[in-house]
Amino acid sequence: MNLIEEFNEYRAKMNDKIMAADNKVIKRFFNLDTNAYAEGELDVKTKEMIGLACSMVLRCDDCIKYHLGKCHETGLNKSEIFEVFSIATLIGGSIVIPHLRRATEYWEELENQ
Repeated sequence: MNLIEEFNEYRAKMNDKIMAADNKVIKRFFNLDTNAYAEGELDVKTKEMIGLACSMVLRCDDCIKYHLGKCHETGLNKSEIFEVFSIATLIGGSIVIPHLRRATEYWEELENQ
């Protein structure tokens, strides 16, 4: 199983378990997240780039993988992704570099799918 399949399968399995708990607050939070990334005044591509940059600065590898997948789905290319990476690294500083490495590896997997 590759990085992408492993991440997506685990995420789906655990989200199903979380939703099965039927907690109103958690369900509302998940819904808020879904709605925040929907088409609006900003297009989905732009919102996913923002989400990716924020996730890198916050150093959340799961969030980075999720937004890389969404960026890939919206048609971003390698040059665009590396512009997002550059902004995130500039804002986050050198502590972002390990996440940048893993993000680059994940992006390469997405491109090679």
